[in-house]
Amino acid sequence: MIEEIQVRLAKLYAIWLREFKVFLREKSRLVAATFTPVLWLFVVGSGIGSATSVNTSSSFDYQHFIFPGIVSMSIIFTSVFYGSYIIWDRKFDFLKSVMVAPISRGGVFVGKTLGGMTNSLVQALILLAIGAAIGIPLAPLSILQTVAVILLMSFGLTSFGLALGSYMDSLEGFQMIVSFVVFPLFFLSGALFPLDNLPAWLSALTAVDPATYGVGAMRGAILGIGAEKIIFNFAMLIVCTGVLGLFGICSFRRMKAV
Repeated sequence: MIEEIQVRLAKLYAIWLREFKVFLREKSRLVAATFTPVLWLFVVGSGIGSATSVNTSSSFDYQHFIFPGIVSMSIIFTSVFYGSYIIWDRKFDFLKSVMVAPISRGGVFVGKTLGGMTNSLVQALILLAIGAAIGIPLAPLSILQTVAVILLMSFGLTSFGLALGSYMDSLEGFQMIVSFVVFPLFFLSGALFPLDNLPAWLSALTAVDPATYGVGAMRGAILGIGAEKIIFNFAMLIVCTGVLGLFGICSFRRMKAV
């Protein structure tokens, strides 16, 4: 029994290591994926913050308020767009070789998802370091809670991205479809505005957005805003991650390798 578990873990590690090495070799992708959230944080945070007064129910300014949302933005875009690697692997026949290996499709999916989750975690940690440099309060407990949120969000959204990629044959088509997915996920999550006193139709949309609970939990962990709802947000994030993970596994199992 123990040997069987060790073998399965070794197979997952092999898939994860391959994905992580691909990430390390594409340093330009890391720079580009980090630059956009930083641009939003400083330009949008400073610009809108100086032009309007947002009631954040706290002593933090607007730039501090949107910081958890900007970290979530990095996770959303990186994780969902990670599904494009399924299409690349299919085009270069790497996926076919993996599918005939002695590992279940579910194992391949989890290994690739862990690779995408690691990529998102690295980029999010870079943003947390930048946040600490500009005065974002990051206590040890809040860092642990934030990392937990990052892992849950990235696993669920990477699963979703891989599921979308499993249905697509064209990289161009995938990018068009994903563009209609990531922007609503981001804008409806409350990353840029408080969720209090929203119109009923907008509140309903934010409630079905899994990123809403990630942003809420991260904002509660880092800034203490909505801290009374942090357990609820964590619970809902776990549920959303589980649902997206199951959806991804089912989609991956039905996918053709060619």
